[in-house]
This record gives sequence, C-alpha cells and structure tokens, in this order.
Amino acid sequence: MRQTNHLRHATQTGRKVLAVSAAAAMVSLATACASISSSGSSGTSGGGAASAAGSATASAAACSNAAIQPDLYAKGQLTVATDSPAYSPWFAGNKPANGQGYESAVAYAVAAQLGFSKSQVKWVVEPFDSSYAPGPKKFDFDVNEISYSAQRAQAVSFSDSYYDVQQSLVALKGSSIVNAHSPADLKGYVFGDQIGSTSLEYITSAIQPTQTPKVFNTLNDVAQALATKQIAALVADTPTAQYITSSAEIKNSVLVGQFPSTGDHFGLLFSKGNPLVPCVNQALATLKSNGTLAALQKKYLQIYLAVPTIKP
Repeated sequence: MRQTNHLRHATQTGRKVLAVSAAAAMVSLATACASISSSGSSGTSGGGAASAAGSATASAAACSNAAIQPDLYAKGQLTVATDSPAYSPWFAGNKPANGQGYESAVAYAVAAQLGFSKSQVKWVVEPFDSSYAPGPKKFDFDVNEISYSAQRAQAVSFSDSYYDVQQSLVALKGSSIVNAHSPADLKGYVFGDQIGSTSLEYITSAIQPTQTPKVFNTLNDVAQALATKQIAALVADTPTAQYITSSAEIKNSVLVGQFPSTGDHFGLLFSKGNPLVPCVNQALATLKSNGTLAALQKKYLQIYLAVPTIKP
C-alpha cells in the first residue's frame, strides 16, 4: 500500500515498531507504494521489463563511476532519498543509512555496482507524495516502495523492478471480512487508504466497493481508522501488511490474504529523463542475475512469502 508509499510498515517502509497508535502510522501501506497500472512485465524481484525510462543497454564504460559523475546531483556522492519515518522490513530502526532492511540494502548494492563506497552514499528525506511530483529532484534516486504507474511515469522516470508486489487485505480479528471476503462480499465493506496510494487505486479499480472508500492524508490515519473501526479493512503491499499484523502495529489486526498479482512492482524513482536510469537498470540486472536480490529478499522478507491468496 505504500500508498503510494504503502503503509510504510512499521519501521519502514526499517521502520521501527512504533506504539500502536504511532505504529499504526507506520502502516505505511505505500509505499511507496505502491500504482496498480504497471508497465507490463516486471522481472522477478528486481529484473523486469523496463519501466518509464526504458532499460536501454549501457556500456560498462558509460556506467563507470567516472563517467556518471556529471549526471549526479552532487559530485562524488550518490544521493538517495526516502521518506521519514522509514519502516521495516524495508528499513531498520528508522535509519536508512545503516544498510539494514530490504530497500536500504538494495540501495547500497546498487551503489556498489556504480562504484560508490558506503561512505559515499548520502541519504536525504523526501516525502512520499512529493517524490513523484513533476519538477527537478534533490536526489539521484528515491527508494520508498513506490510502485510504477503510467501516470507517475509522465512526471518522473523509474528503474526496472527491484521488487514485484502483490496487495494484501488487512482487517481486525473477529470482523466479518476475515471469513467473508469473496469478490461479492468485498463490495459491501467500507475500506480506507492513503490518498494517492496504489492500494487505494486497487480498492477502487479492482474491489470496486459500493461505498466510496475513505481517504486519509497519512498512513497513520489509515491505521488509526482501522484500529477504531471507522473502516472494515485496508489494503497494503504484502510485506507491509504482514509486518503490520505480525508486529502488532495495529492491535488485533490480521492479514486476511493477498490478492492475485496485477504486475505491480516497485522501481527506483528518478527525475524525468535522468541519464542514470540505464546504468541503474544495468546494476539491478546484475544484482538479479548473481542472486543478490533473491538473497536480500530471503534475508529481510522471508516471513512475508507464504501468504494465502484471495481467490478472484
């Protein structure tokens, strides 16, 4: 749900486990992330078809550290953005620079492929909603559970997929939706999600409830709405949903199941037409082929892999 950010999970999105009310906030379903329309096939966790900017083949020479210096936001360093707070399992302890959590680890792995040491990576804060807005960026790329969508790609450029996403349903234990969630059943419930999120888009376009979903400004608000029973359920990307429910970010919440894949995937986000995109795609292709992305998913997202599927 990264909502665009996707309930930036509890420590996300590294998020540290916050107190229920605050923790609920971490529920950043984002993120990032996360829009339903995608650019076609997205390679398994990190490979994938080219997104908005395309994955033009770049030569090793063109992608050397020296060659890309003129294209950097700040010479001599790779400037990487994400939202604050940054939640688990994507980050750890709300400290993106520690290299822990799936997205932090991916960022450093990409940086290494581009010839940057860990000390040459600088993290900056970029709110989720402003990351994909038109205009110049104060970073080289943003990693924040941001799902590729054709609409977003009109204003920014995306790398190929570094994680293929499925949306999941989160509700409170004992609520009727836990057992009654056929396509027909789902239409009768009141849903809620963060404004601009792909999870909200999924609710409106795929679930199509008879009652207009409630829209909230922050993920914290969405989580609080579920905790106080203002809504029957929320939708978030599966790792976020699993983290939220397994860590009690929302008290008495349960992951009902995940929906079939729509081709949704997270991509690193760049300013429109950024010349770094082909080189980053090349780095991601290497990380996919050499098993790095799979290993990082196993390390940080392993408990999120076995989730029941909600039949369409």
